[in-house]
Amino acid sequence: MKVTKTQALENRARIVETASTLFRERGYDGVSVADLMAAAGFTHGGFYKHFASKADLMAEAAASGFAKSAANLAGNDAASFVQEYLSRPHRDALGHGCTFAALSGDAARQPESIKQAFADGIENQLAILAREEDSLSESAKREARAKRIDTLAHVVGALVLSRACPDDSPLADEILEVCRTAVLGQLDRKVEGPNGG
Repeated sequence: MKVTKTQALENRARIVETASTLFRERGYDGVSVADLMAAAGFTHGGFYKHFASKADLMAEAAASGFAKSAANLAGNDAASFVQEYLSRPHRDALGHGCTFAALSGDAARQPESIKQAFADGIENQLAILAREEDSLSESAKREARAKRIDTLAHVVGALVLSRACPDDSPLADEILEVCRTAVLGQLDRKVEGPNGG
């Protein structure tokens, strides 16, 4: 039976969505193409009708995860983002949580296409957090960008450390709480330009 173009696109989207979840749960090396295709409801042989390689799918799945994170972030200010990001529900939602926290360590050992997908995702996240900075001077914009990079690195690192602890470990919650408090405190200190704003 011939598959229509629409159905082929839907099948591809299902594979990408399944891959995005499985990669975040198990890491890139923890998911075989056969396992992935079975989880998506397809045969192993169908994979290469959609993707040239597993690395191509990895990059596309990462981009998909970043796009979803960006959509969720779009309506939040930085403080709301930090509160939600460094929460126990997000920590425990490995397959549906942040792609950065789940896969950055894996991405560092992958081909350039995957590293580029991560770099693009980071830039996009930073741009979304940059709302309301148009009126700042150039030096204040650079300082604000440095602050956003620090915030993103801090929350991702905190989530990674918390997830590395056993689920019932008091340390897992302590890391989230200490870092959430520290980052929110830093956000309260507004970046000022040379003339005080």
